[in-house]
Amino acid sequence: MYLLSTERLQLRELTDSDDDAQFTLKLLNDPDFHRYIGDRGVRTLEDARGYNQRGPIAMYRERGYGMYRVELQDGTAIGQCGLLKRDGLDDADIGFAFLPQYRGLGYALEAAQAVMHWGESELGLTRIVAIASPDNRASIELLERLGLRRERMIRLPGSSDNLILMGWDAGRNQTPPCCR
Repeated sequence: MYLLSTERLQLRELTDSDDDAQFTLKLLNDPDFHRYIGDRGVRTLEDARGYNQRGPIAMYRERGYGMYRVELQDGTAIGQCGLLKRDGLDDADIGFAFLPQYRGLGYALEAAQAVMHWGESELGLTRIVAIASPDNRASIELLERLGLRRERMIRLPGSSDNLILMGWDAGRNQTPPCCR
């Protein structure tokens, strides 16, 4: 069952299926994922299944949101996008990662707009934040297109990485349009 649908995409919860584990394994081992998001130590199908269970699946139960599998309308998995609750951040954090062949085609923007709209309209979120590596220009530009504004540099607990904190407030910004 799909949580969100747009003109070109469908978003659904990740499961502990082999298909979702294989996709997560592939996505988390993309060199750009390691460079900009981090190496999660996921090297096997079992690692990926455990990562999905401890991460997105647990967050769905605890928070009512998490990272979602993004698919084309034909079911082809192309990335993940969703909301996270991270240690060190007070607000829900929007995140996204797409396989290289699906970047630069507007899919991340389309998925993130749908997630932000859903977060505001269905979850009642009045503030959504994001973190980005300062050298990840593509993500920063996408976040700016979503209406997030740079706020300050931060470090998450347990990390020495300097990250840009960006924020969107319902009262300050207009919700990006979303095609449902």
